[in-house]
Amino acid sequence: MKRYMCNACERTFNALTGTPLAHLQKREKWLEYARAIVDGLSLRKAAKRVGVHLETSFRWRHRFLATTKGAKATAVTGIVEADETFIRKSAKGSKRLVGRAPRKRGGKAKKGLSTEEHDCVLIVRDRSGATTDQVLPDLQARTFAAYLAPVVAKDAVLVSDGRDAYGAFAHAENILHIPIITSRGEHAYKGFHIQNVNAYTSRLKDWMRPFKGVASWYLPSYLGWRRAIERLGENFTPERCLQAAYRCGST
Repeated sequence: MKRYMCNACERTFNALTGTPLAHLQKREKWLEYARAIVDGLSLRKAAKRVGVHLETSFRWRHRFLATTKGAKATAVTGIVEADETFIRKSAKGSKRLVGRAPRKRGGKAKKGLSTEEHDCVLIVRDRSGATTDQVLPDLQARTFAAYLAPVVAKDAVLVSDGRDAYGAFAHAENILHIPIITSRGEHAYKGFHIQNVNAYTSRLKDWMRPFKGVASWYLPSYLGWRRAIERLGENFTPERCLQAAYRCGST
């Protein structure tokens, strides 16, 4: 690959310097690996298809997804649906697990839906398909508000479940709020519902199931991966995946 030199500092660089693909080898296999990402293959299946080591497959996946995980809607407007989903915390692949013994795949949490044993993912989506999400550190109202305030338009209609944090946020921001309390048998109110965001959550979890657990540390990468699939649809091609990795073209 052709290298260039800065006249001011005399440092050399190439087209990939400063991108997630810098210093990666075997460029002739990148496009096929990007195809494995588009096809949603596991690390082992991707490594076998492309003909690289499992560790290389792991490194490439997270380099290729480095920019995608940050590509999310910066504003949601109109009818905005918000809901949280819980994914069991995982230290998959960690060689320095502390605080608990390793657990077997498929076990159940002992404390129900809590942030001690689960990652809480807040998903916000409007009717146009604009989607953003965030892994929350806790379930405090101020935490929800800190993330919702910058993205939810002031003239939006916020539709959510009955969690008090949504109502507190809407009241503070003077935003119309429609709570749907399913524990009371409510599924819609005068045409408002949260089926759009719930369907998205269902697709997300179905898509993640073949990975057989995602390490909590890398969960944002997988959330970004899924957003790219939803946003681009058939346009989520191997070429587009590579473009996103080296920050050329639209992500």
